[in-house]
Amino acid sequence: MARGNQRDKAREANLKKQAAQKKGNTMTGTEMQRAKESAAEIMRQKQAAGTTSPPPRHIVLQISPSPLVM
Repeated sequence: MARGNQRDKAREANLKKQAAQKKGNTMTGTEMQRAKESAAEIMRQKQAAGTTSPPPRHIVLQISPSPLVM
């Protein structure tokens, strides 16, 4: 009898897990595409206005050995 209870518990847990997955993305494909295009247009406007910071630059330091090493 314990096996039946285990099966029911697993079924309940699986249903709960599937319900949580369905909550993730509610946009359709066209809505998602419009949202991406809107975000891209906003970024283009910001870049044209110069309000975004440039990408970070890496500084490379060259260390030469000192001539007084003995």
